[in-house]
Amino acid sequence: MKIWDKGFTRGIRGGFLAAVVLAALPAGAAAQEKVRIGLLTTLSGPAATLGQQSRDAFLLAVKTLGGKLGGLEADIVVVDDELKPDVAVTRARGLVERDKVDFVVGPIFSNILIAIHKPVTDAGAFLISPNAGTSNFAGRQCHPNFFVASYQNDQNHEVMGKYAQDKGFKKVFLLAPNYQAGKDSLAGFKRHFKGEIVGEEYVPLNTADFSGELAKIAAAKPDAFFTFMPGGLGVNLVRQYHQAGLASTIPFLSAFTVDESTLPAQKEAALGFFGGSNWAPDMKNAQSEAFVTAYEAAFGTVPGSYAMHGYDAALLIDAAIRTAGGKVSDRNALRAGLRKADFTSLRGDFRMGANHYPVQDFYVVQVVRRPDGKYATSLRQKVFDDYVDAYAKDCQMRAN
Repeated sequence: MKIWDKGFTRGIRGGFLAAVVLAALPAGAAAQEKVRIGLLTTLSGPAATLGQQSRDAFLLAVKTLGGKLGGLEADIVVVDDELKPDVAVTRARGLVERDKVDFVVGPIFSNILIAIHKPVTDAGAFLISPNAGTSNFAGRQCHPNFFVASYQNDQNHEVMGKYAQDKGFKKVFLLAPNYQAGKDSLAGFKRHFKGEIVGEEYVPLNTADFSGELAKIAAAKPDAFFTFMPGGLGVNLVRQYHQAGLASTIPFLSAFTVDESTLPAQKEAALGFFGGSNWAPDMKNAQSEAFVTAYEAAFGTVPGSYAMHGYDAALLIDAAIRTAGGKVSDRNALRAGLRKADFTSLRGDFRMGANHYPVQDFYVVQVVRRPDGKYATSLRQKVFDDYVDAYAKDCQMRAN
């Protein structure tokens, strides 16, 4: 395995890649017997920890596979999208037009996915999302060269909507960032919650002060509060929610707000909070347990779902290349391999749906403090089994 640093990253963490070559990409470096991967994710700014988990886990998977994917040497170009759509488009085009990658793996955020989808797929490369899974690409705009290794954006939020409904909550206040994933999140929650929405607020992606929103929550006196606030947004919100004294009176329900990417900063303030997820680090299967052990040994932190999906994205590509007999140039064979998804997912039950989004199980998780003092999410109950997203029925996949 070789990692080509395009000068847009903050470096690769951990000593586990000590033997990896890290260099500027030389002209004409491509070789027929290799597979070229462009890893495009958010590696700077308040949300960097999300992209770092995804990147680190993807590279860990390739290392575990002997530096190869599908038996082929893997050359990996890592770039930072900076959470800026215009930057992401420029760097995605560089990956497919100049670096001639076979796969682009990324991104984390949905606004970036929407920006890069067309330039990547139009170039004939496969776009594998290890996180973002917007509703539009799950339905009418599904594409034969786009595959999601994580979920459809609504689904983890649907878990909390179903949980709130089953718990008998009558009134809920909703809060999300003002972009596509935020809109998908609240749509997902409302798909199963039939009670009263006493407040629905959207905030900018760079929000740091939630005092105005917290005042509205306190005044509305809901039975529960639901939010989607990833990365630094979630750190600030949870701390301020706890400081405002709301944690003891209004149950905190969320997705991607209290997880292993944010808990090292949230700590005690998030203890006991609930989330919706398709996985947690205490999942009981051999593959997941081995991954958690290896990840913690390499990076000293607990992996979250961002890491799990990054690892699985590598396994998906590995399986597809093997199914295609190592013929990376045969796009139809690769596509068939991606659809078959012949690998053992860290999350257990997994298959690729007709719209190229996963069919899988979903759970309620809760923040706990482990015996070693680290904070993590822990599985509490299964809510959905082999769950197909709500938009798959609208997908009419175009011809290859």
